[in-house]
Amino acid sequence: MDGRRRPEGFGDGGRGEPDARNIRTVEDVLRLLDGLFAPAADRWTADGAAWWDGFYADRDRPVPFFVAKPDENLVSYLDRGLITVGRALDLGCGPGRNALHLASLGFEVDAVDLSPAAVSWARERAREAGAAVRFHCGDAFAALADPDTGLGGPYDLVYDSGCFHHLPPHRRISYLALLDRTLAPGGHFGLACFAAGAMGSELPDADFYRGPGLHGGLAYTPESLRALFADLTEVELRRMRDEPPQSPAFGEAFLWTALFRRPARG
Repeated sequence: MDGRRRPEGFGDGGRGEPDARNIRTVEDVLRLLDGLFAPAADRWTADGAAWWDGFYADRDRPVPFFVAKPDENLVSYLDRGLITVGRALDLGCGPGRNALHLASLGFEVDAVDLSPAAVSWARERAREAGAAVRFHCGDAFAALADPDTGLGGPYDLVYDSGCFHHLPPHRRISYLALLDRTLAPGGHFGLACFAAGAMGSELPDADFYRGPGLHGGLAYTPESLRALFADLTEVELRRMRDEPPQSPAFGEAFLWTALFRRPARG
């Protein structure tokens, strides 16, 4: 396994414990696939929280999205009336820059991130801004499936800036299920992710299971995004605009931005 985690009861040459035949659901298969990656590669389960805590430990690092500015595409959607005020979910919220912007405009915002350090920073920013955001620290897949968290939708807007491209290919199944479960009919899904040719790995999906990691994140093309979110209606898909330092919005051209709408019930 080249130092990778061995899923329980997996690859023991037939000498397994009585519970070694423990695959009976799709989630069991997904967890087994999680275990094919080296622990240091994990950026998407609760075990990956420590890596993200280290990433956010130095708040003065010159990381573009540490700035307290919302994504320029999100600002544009709101300014043009493509999305309207309602209930919003910020997936992988980091230090809370998009969540705080939505709350300032009157959205009821839930925000989720794996990293306690990121959530602590986001809560500090919210207190300073007087913004009412409900932050939750943990695995979004688990949190949004657990009724005790009070999360789960329906949300008029699900927004993801930089979370999706850190998922391994098999966890897109979980991601699409999350959208199906939480996005309201007629609601919008907004995304900012690595653009092929500019940032992220362009390896075929299968190749990630032949090595220990995700090479910093997966790059996407417009065609792949359209195919993956084919059950939603495309509103806009474009590169993020590169915003100058003095701009009130965040913008880096190595990202795709996309806005999709879930069809309303007939």
